[in-house]
This record gives sequence, structure tokens and C-alpha cells, in this order.
Amino acid sequence: FFKQKTAYDIRLSLVGSEMCIRDRRRSVAWDALHPNVVLETVVGSRAWGLSDENSDTDLRGIFVVPQVWNTALAEPPKDLVSTDGSSTFWECRKAIQQALRADPNTLEVLFVAGARPLDVMGRWILEERDAFVSRLIYASFGRYALSQLKKLTQSMRLAEHRSVILEWLQRNPVPTLDEVSKRLVAATFPPSADPADAELQAKTYIKQLYRSLHDQGLIHSNDFESLVVFARNHAAGLELPRELRPKNAYNLLRLIVTAVQWLRTGEVSFVVEGVLRERLLSIKRGEVPLAEVLLQAEALTTELDAAHKTSRLPRTPDVARADALLRRIGDEVARRWTEKVPGPFGRDAAVPALAAWTEETDHE
Repeated sequence: FFKQKTAYDIRLSLVGSEMCIRDRRRSVAWDALHPNVVLETVVGSRAWGLSDENSDTDLRGIFVVPQVWNTALAEPPKDLVSTDGSSTFWECRKAIQQALRADPNTLEVLFVAGARPLDVMGRWILEERDAFVSRLIYASFGRYALSQLKKLTQSMRLAEHRSVILEWLQRNPVPTLDEVSKRLVAATFPPSADPADAELQAKTYIKQLYRSLHDQGLIHSNDFESLVVFARNHAAGLELPRELRPKNAYNLLRLIVTAVQWLRTGEVSFVVEGVLRERLLSIKRGEVPLAEVLLQAEALTTELDAAHKTSRLPRTPDVARADALLRRIGDEVARRWTEKVPGPFGRDAAVPALAAWTEETDHE
């Protein structure tokens, strides 16, 4: 156990060092390129009409890299993230590629009420936003949300069994994986369940548990032995898995409803109103059992499929318009740099650091 704990501590130390380097790079990129944000939007619950006194103000948007950064050896950053994580901006090419795939977060930035261009290039992006709309919304909004629904269902079952499993692992002698699986079957499965199938499902739940804890960095190895060590030393006060928080459940339902509306009518509004708004607020407050939310989302599957089949939206986005937009922005950036136009893209553009060999890049 001492060796396991030592290896775990070393791993955490290395991860901490990597995080410090990443945070430093993020801070430098933010300071240098934040003036180059061309489009900014308030997103999340405040944009959906679902905010309360505890809601954060989240900003997303798009920035454009100055010409001098495109000619340097180091690749320019693709994202700008504020220190507190409340503001995220994507590099223009990345944002356009995401929008062409009908990424929900990117389309929200482009279509939510109050999207604010900070430069003429941001206005160009908003003028061409219809080019990114297609029936791909069916998959990226609707089917994606339904796939997350299945994961939520699995996580909910896992959470229901988690506390009892961890309690068993604290006893002496410590039960084996097979023994815990059999206890779980006896405690949670109906008598009519097929014994072999029930035990296989129980064992799968246990594996999901230690896989989830490993993914969160709470155990050092993805195995049953590490789960035992965790149960006997660190299980007290374990919080509800992040994916099971009401915020995720209500956002899942919102995504599906948005997809149905957009596919059916060809128009979108991210603001939620009426009965649906009250329902989502109840879910957000934790007043609706997660199982009930999941059933409601599943019931929308038929509407989603029907809206997709009859939708008048184009089958694919307009790639030619998107390409022309990106070229237009590239030409404008080059012009401002060449003519040394005052501002963050020309005369006052931040210059990237000179490339240099460091121990960080030396892997010999």
C-alpha cells in the first residue's frame, strides 16, 4: 500500500506541474490576444431565460489571430480562457469548423440574442451564420443529448449502488469482486432476474464505479484493488457525480427541445418560455427526480425523429460560404498588418514570443 500511495503522490505532483505550465500559457495567451476578440456573447442560463441569483455570467466568442502570429514558428493558440473559466473564446478557423459540424456551443454563440460584434469581422461572421445551419442539428443537438441520456441512466444506477459498495469494501475481511457482485445482486435485483445476467450487470456497475473514480483522478489505477484502497481511506464525503447534477439534466432536455423546434420550423430561439421554462427551472432546483427527467427526454425521441424527416433545413451546411468568410477575414487581417492600421491587428498587434529551445521541448 505504501508503494501505491507513493506512486499516486508522484503522479499527482506531475499532473500539478503540467497544470501550472498549462495555466501559465493560458494566461500569456489571454493577455496577448484578448484584444483580438471580434465577437462576444453571453451564453448559458442568462441567455436561455433560466438564470437566478446564483447564476454565473458566462461569455463565449471568437477571436482572430493577428497576421504576425500566423508567420511564427509556434502554432497560435486555438482557445482563450479566462483565469476563472467564465470566458472562453475560440480562434476563428476553429470556430468556423465547429459551426460547420453544428456544434451546439458554437451555434449558440452565433444565434443567441445579444451576440455582440466587437469588430467588423465579428459582424461579417454574424451576417453569414445561416451558412452553418443544416440538418446536422439532429445529430449534434438531439441525438447527442439522447446519447448523454443513456450515460446519465448508467451513472444514476451506479450512484444508487455506490454507497453500499463502498461500505462493503470497508469491512474485514475485504470481499472480492465476485463476492461484491453477488451481494449487489441480492440487494438490488428482483428475484425473477436471471442470476448469470444479473451478476454480469452487477460486475459491470462495479467496474464503471472504479473507472469513473479513476477518470476523476480519485484513484491511481483503473482496477478493483484501487477501489478497495479508496473505500477504506477516502470514501467519506464523496460528492454526487458531476454528471448527475440537476444542471446537466435540465440542459439535456433543453437541447432536445431546441433541436425539435429548429428542425421543424427552420427558426431558433434559445430563450425558453412558458410551461417549459417552469419545468426546466423546477429541474434546475432539484425538485424533479432525475429518473422522471430522463423519461421525459426519452419521450421526445419520436418528435425529434419526425422533425428531422420533415425538416426543410439544408442537408449539409454551406461550406463554400464558410470558406469565403474565412478567406475574407484572412485578407482583412493581412491588410491591417501590412498597412500598420492602428489597433490590435495592425500597428498595435501583440507580437508572439520568439521561438527558443527549452527543456520542456527536449524529450531525449
